[in-house]
Amino acid sequence: MSATAGRSTTNTSRPLVCLVAAAVGAVFLLTGILGFVPGITTNLYEGLELAGNDGNAMLLGLFQVSVLHNIVHGLYGVGLVMARTAAGARTYLIGGGIIYLGLWIYGLVIDTAKETNSANFIPLNDADNWLHLGLGAGMIALGLVTSRTHARS
Repeated sequence: MSATAGRSTTNTSRPLVCLVAAAVGAVFLLTGILGFVPGITTNLYEGLELAGNDGNAMLLGLFQVSVLHNIVHGLYGVGLVMARTAAGARTYLIGGGIIYLGLWIYGLVIDTAKETNSANFIPLNDADNWLHLGLGAGMIALGLVTSRTHARS
């Protein structure tokens, strides 16, 4: 008698794209929460502004944040919900990645006129811009690669 006798051979595990989207969503949710935690975010009490680039609160001492910025990170936790289906997970990763690439371009444009541009409502620094580029490209790549793997199985 074989070792698999009596066991179901159907694969009930979640698609990789769903697992990846859930992990990304969880990291974003955690990041949004940590943006309000003293010690994790420096200058939290005196430097955290609602929006704009006037504040000097820094997540991990590196990334400039505001209340709005932290809330948006938390809302990106929607990946936890969208990860319930492969199509939702793929949409979250690719769509979210496109939004982050747009934010990267926004950061490059706004940086050239930092104090004079009224469209500067998000606190961004060079570390934020590089992170947004990496997140955008990474999320799109993960959405494409992991959903392709799901389509073949």
